[in-house]
Amino acid sequence: MKGVVTLGETMMVLAAASVGPLRHAQRLDLSIAGAESNVAIGVARLGVPARWLGRVGDDEAGRLITSILRGEGVDTRSVLDCEAPTGLMLKARRTSHATSVTYYRSGSAGSRLSPADLDDTLFDDAAVLHVTGITPALSESCAAAVAAAVDRAKGAGLSISLDINYRSRLWAASAAAAALAPLVARADLLFAGPEEAALLVAPDVDALSALAALGPSEVVLKRGSLGSRALIDGEFHDVPAFAVDAIDPVGAGDAFSAGYLAARCRGLDPAARLRVASAAGAFAVTSASDWQAGPTWDELDLLDGEDGRVLR
Repeated sequence: MKGVVTLGETMMVLAAASVGPLRHAQRLDLSIAGAESNVAIGVARLGVPARWLGRVGDDEAGRLITSILRGEGVDTRSVLDCEAPTGLMLKARRTSHATSVTYYRSGSAGSRLSPADLDDTLFDDAAVLHVTGITPALSESCAAAVAAAVDRAKGAGLSISLDINYRSRLWAASAAAAALAPLVARADLLFAGPEEAALLVAPDVDALSALAALGPSEVVLKRGSLGSRALIDGEFHDVPAFAVDAIDPVGAGDAFSAGYLAARCRGLDPAARLRVASAAGAFAVTSASDWQAGPTWDELDLLDGEDGRVLR
């Protein structure tokens, strides 16, 4: 089975274990997170080959990232940067339903990714290159790396998957729209939330059709608890979300994308891809972590069972 390649920055995460201001936290849990590596882990959990490329510092945070990704079965192509540190994310649950995230990534190793980091075997045995709107916002070299990866993946016959993943703290909406438009035009598959779609098309139009007119043959709108809508090869699909007790939405969009891509690589039809994606996203929100709650393929049907089941 051919799998998914992705690239971008992964950071070390310190997350408060309790609800409240971070300064009052008695314990911080240590982990890693990054939109692209979250997807890679999610894809690997679902039994599909996943490969991640990124730069990490010559520090404990960089070693943590590499060891976790490899432990999760991701083919990890980490480029060691001895001149810049690994980025840091601080995460706090300010209330039981609101999460605050702060990034320390300026000048980080991950922000120094460049086209020179793309090795000759990066796209071997792969079906999809997945990129996000986060990486081009980090630096000019990161934007160039994404563009070069898309060029080379296209040349190798891979499908291009793009998740808009707009971050207002990284760049203005107008700058994001201008930078991402060429990527959208080259994408085969586009993921976006309703507000992200409004970066690219007028808010008073059918977003799916308007986005598809820009180039992608598969457009998926991720709408959280409202489910997902998609226009895939000219056919519309609506899939409801699974009802779960949500703890933290951070990482749910990445899990959704991972579910869709894994199902696509497995050859499932569009409706089944969306159902797998919705299930993966539902698993993700049941945990305060970014990726740890992601399901395996055999666990997907647990959401269809009765509450309180005990697996023995």
